[in-house]
Amino acid sequence: MLVALSMAQMLDERWQDKIAREQVTARLGPTLAADLYPTGSFRDHPPVTSEPGISDPQPNIPDVPLDESQVGRLPASDLRGLQELVAGVRRACADCVPGSNNWAVSGAHTASGRAMLSNDMHLGHGIPEIWYETELASHGAGAGFHAAGVTVPGLPFITVGHNDHIAWGFTALGGDVEDVYEEQVSDGQYKSVVNGSEVWKPLEHTREVIHVRGGADVTLDLERTEHGPVITALLAHEQRTLSLRWTVYDPRANGLPLYALNTASDWTSFRAALASWWEPTLNAVYADDQGHIGYQAIGMIAERVGGLQGVPVPFARQPGGVAGLAAPGQPAGTGEWTGFILFEQLPSTLDPPGGIVATANARVTPDGDPYPLTLEWANPYRNERIWKWLAGRQGLTAADMLRLQNDVYSEVNQQLGYRFAYAIDHASRNTPRLRAAADLLRNWDGRMTVDSPAAAVLDAAKNAFWPAVLRPKLGNAWQVYSWSESDYAREQLVMDAPAAWLPSGYKTWDDLLAAVVSDGLDQAHAPSALGRWKFGETHTIAIEHPLFSLLPGFKRMSSVGPFPQSGDTTTVKQVKGT
Repeated sequence: MLVALSMAQMLDERWQDKIAREQVTARLGPTLAADLYPTGSFRDHPPVTSEPGISDPQPNIPDVPLDESQVGRLPASDLRGLQELVAGVRRACADCVPGSNNWAVSGAHTASGRAMLSNDMHLGHGIPEIWYETELASHGAGAGFHAAGVTVPGLPFITVGHNDHIAWGFTALGGDVEDVYEEQVSDGQYKSVVNGSEVWKPLEHTREVIHVRGGADVTLDLERTEHGPVITALLAHEQRTLSLRWTVYDPRANGLPLYALNTASDWTSFRAALASWWEPTLNAVYADDQGHIGYQAIGMIAERVGGLQGVPVPFARQPGGVAGLAAPGQPAGTGEWTGFILFEQLPSTLDPPGGIVATANARVTPDGDPYPLTLEWANPYRNERIWKWLAGRQGLTAADMLRLQNDVYSEVNQQLGYRFAYAIDHASRNTPRLRAAADLLRNWDGRMTVDSPAAAVLDAAKNAFWPAVLRPKLGNAWQVYSWSESDYAREQLVMDAPAAWLPSGYKTWDDLLAAVVSDGLDQAHAPSALGRWKFGETHTIAIEHPLFSLLPGFKRMSSVGPFPQSGDTTTVKQVKGT
């Protein structure tokens, strides 16, 4: 259970973003802050949506090749080539940030005429790895058991994989499963509401002892309210009493339905197994030997009075003397949980008309959905690219599935590159170095390959953008800003050039963006000859063993890297290097 809880914490813990959003909004005001915290985008393609949209897949999408400098060529029908590509990926892919890809396609799109499923779970790499590849089988007088795929050491059965009839894959849904509450506390008691009346309740106390090898025990006095543990001690300079409510603290969050999942044989038994899944919240895609494909959102997500809360919820007395958790102007009780969204109300689809289901952590609820699930979806770019690449294709093979998983083309990065080049061309001041950067960006194909100078320039400019825009308004507190769709927020600011965000000292956005490129090159220590600069020189990964690296003489023996990395957080091959 502790292993399962660690996965839930890795994928669904976002209460820190709510506190950060509160701090940023307090400094900027709600209007400007709204630009930094988008919830979904025009680029989204929820798997349960059938109507066409602005960014729906187009029939003629250029097939951008793989980064051959890392993984080599792959003949579409060559099994040996597929095996070599797998080996290359294992050598090359490292430090993928949390955020995964999965999709399933019907037989109308495949060479075999059968349904196919592809899944790549991007979690942080380490030594040892999170995922353990295994196959389980049992034979006896009773019903046999057979499932294969990957699991997490410490968890029973197969987490993601297939049995003799179905295959399934997961990506993180990122459902909002946590709320932070600002408690009113006095003399060891906190204020609550019972039957519409304010009452004072004593803070609960739990004594925890941490035994330290070679040192004295550390004793902690943990406080708890009816919402959950008090987390004030985790936050520097926080004076309020803040408590955390989280699905994993609920007594209904128990059990791991992995055996039922591993033995499911069709869509009905698959959904029945996942109906009791609690955490982490996930996007499950499905395919079976009868040709069916499907999608199901899973996990326990609370229903709140007043809807989802993007910031800590204060305790406030409402007009008329009614007390409850609410922000000023909101109804009494806003933010309180009233239960959990029913499994039948979570997004789900079986055999959609287009023959494709796909997710990549982006928004899965359509516009106007009564259960939006979260305010903080991931950036839409990987999901958009997957839908565009798959739609309209037939004859897909396993090699094609792996080719797409390792795609390093970024449409948004290419567009940003064009915008930065235009800005340099029209800035009031530029330099030969900036003009060289502009030439690289305007002629770039958008591929984030390790040997690309343009990718290195664009990456440097992106890294310099937020401090250039946020520091004038937030000072050193600009680093507090954190949001899963921050890349999309940056795209909107760069492309729309709103006057309210132009820092003083710049006459135009062209001047600002040219300065951002210049600052990025300086901060990345770019060489004078930009044409010889390579993205892989600044985009690397090194992995250290969490224990052996602490021992004298063992760090070098137990660590690997650094390795140059292609791709970034906007490409289907999602990698965040250092």
